[in-house]
Amino acid sequence: MFPFRLFGWLLLALPVAAVALVNPAPQADEAVRKAEVLEQDVAPDVEVTEPTKPLSEQEAQVVDPEGSDPLEEPLTCLARTIYWEAKGVPGLDMESVANVVMNRLATEEFPNTICEVVKQGSEQSPCQFSWWCDGKPDEVVEDDAYEIAKEVARQALNQELPDHTDGALYFHDRTVHPPWANEFLLTAETEAFIFYRPGIAKAE
Repeated sequence: MFPFRLFGWLLLALPVAAVALVNPAPQADEAVRKAEVLEQDVAPDVEVTEPTKPLSEQEAQVVDPEGSDPLEEPLTCLARTIYWEAKGVPGLDMESVANVVMNRLATEEFPNTICEVVKQGSEQSPCQFSWWCDGKPDEVVEDDAYEIAKEVARQALNQELPDHTDGALYFHDRTVHPPWANEFLLTAETEAFIFYRPGIAKAE
């Protein structure tokens, strides 16, 4: 009798599991809520009114699964910035781009949300992050790279990511040298980028 009863319970459980896989919306909604609280915990001008809970890997991956959602919540805005700025160079470059966004979020001179930090300026040049105002589509085209970007974004929001940039608020690609780079202190270099923060630039 017992094996048949156990088999019956398994049959009942299968549709529930299937629904959970087919409809990840509740988990995604909870992940977005957590990300918003984690974001507020970093912003200096925002009072956090509820306990912060870390995002899990699974929660982060169900947010914006196709890389095509509107840029309206912190995890997507951060992950899409990491993806488009450094999708060809995962690892230290991706993490360092995340560092800059989070450093700006934590600085009073910048906006209090990740999406506002990313979108600061306009959708036409000049803007703060080149991918946002280059006039090209913002949807993801490489799923594997975007999964990595979302994991980096999750770690950054959880404040689990070391700051490889020594507090940098600005960066540029190694292939260019914008005039503003001479006005700031160089703090770090990666394979693809050079990072800066306000300060007295070192003499060449």
